[in-house]
Amino acid sequence: MKVSHKFVDGSAVFDEDHIVSCAGLVPVMTLAQQTRLTELVAEKISITATKITSGAANPAPKLTTLIAGMCVGADSIDDLDLLRSDGMKELFGNVYAPSTIGTLLREFTFGHNRQLESVLREHLISLASRADILPGIADHAFVDIDSLLRPVYGHAKQGASYGHAKIAGKQVLRKGLSPLATTLSTADSAPIITGMRLRAGKAGSGKGAGRMVTQAIVTARKAGAVGTILVRGDSAYGTRSVVTACLRAKVEFSVVMAKNTAVARAIESIADDAWTPVKYPGAVRDPDTGAPISYAEVAETTYTAFTSTKDPVAARLIVRRVKDARFPDALFPVWRYHPFFTNTTRPTADADVTHRRHAIIETVFADLIDRPLAHMPSGKFGANSAWVLCAAIAHNLLQATGVLAGDRHSHSRGATLRRKIVNIPARLTRPGRKPVLRLPAHWPWPDAWLRL
Repeated sequence: MKVSHKFVDGSAVFDEDHIVSCAGLVPVMTLAQQTRLTELVAEKISITATKITSGAANPAPKLTTLIAGMCVGADSIDDLDLLRSDGMKELFGNVYAPSTIGTLLREFTFGHNRQLESVLREHLISLASRADILPGIADHAFVDIDSLLRPVYGHAKQGASYGHAKIAGKQVLRKGLSPLATTLSTADSAPIITGMRLRAGKAGSGKGAGRMVTQAIVTARKAGAVGTILVRGDSAYGTRSVVTACLRAKVEFSVVMAKNTAVARAIESIADDAWTPVKYPGAVRDPDTGAPISYAEVAETTYTAFTSTKDPVAARLIVRRVKDARFPDALFPVWRYHPFFTNTTRPTADADVTHRRHAIIETVFADLIDRPLAHMPSGKFGANSAWVLCAAIAHNLLQATGVLAGDRHSHSRGATLRRKIVNIPARLTRPGRKPVLRLPAHWPWPDAWLRL
């Protein structure tokens, strides 16, 4: 590929007032209007005591501007200026300057962010009623909970502290902030975010998890999960607060148990002939025999957790074991054990496969890190908390847009949706005073746009 023309000084002139850089934002924000996003923000967010007199004025259009900017790929406050360029100002009204939005974010406190989290939950319910973003939710739904550590640098970030992160399989200390998130999904849907909460980097992974799980279950019920709900989590969430929250809400749980002497004794009590091979979907097959290559085996036993508390819980302890790759030539197999605690009634192997799909929440984190959570843009903890919640709202809005665009995009990542649907150049014209967007004649993905 090479340049087909010779360009010199003056060949590029910035003088076109009707070019639209992100025409695909029109159907996205139309969906936001249909699901009452602006109205929900106006109803729920109230900032009375302000640091700057005009700082909290008009929060609804300001936060909507921020969410729209995240939908087009903004990962810092300055990136929001894209929404004010040339033809974009003709397509959208009430678009605020980045500095004005930054002033609003700095007014946010813990209570204001709880109000914004309520907007996230209510808007998710509205999206579920407008688009089939959770097919099959009436039968079975999955709530996943996990946290991540976003690194920050310098001394100006409030709440930044050193926490543990796993990089290349190793635990390391990194300075950062730690969002805790819950997602909702079905067997046939991409995960959507039911709640997010920013915490200090040194916060334990399970801090506040019980309340987050309770809120996620309530949101799932309102979104149509009238059947079975399964809450999944890793070892940080195999705690009494999470398990009792699930039991109070009468839902199933499947959480990893931290290895201790009691769990080790339970694993040792499993008979040698109780282990059965487990076949995972998508497993690589042996080229000679055609059999799936899987070195994992599962078994189960009964286990009573939290015996030292007033709320002991008896349920199934399902254990998955795999051969330890560090000892490939050992005379006898050396196993690594991965136990999880569950009250599901699924067969052992099916319960293990279902539990391991908890990793679906990592795709949400990858989406967020790819754009809106690439940075924590403010030095104020409250502002970064609001930024995280707006990123969650933008994620759900994009996922719903992908569902409406057709089956090919119902499971697409945010980067794919932005490339194929949102970030489409266009020219704004007005033949007969009727606004018309002149889109590229040979755009590679016109079908998605036409469905919207």
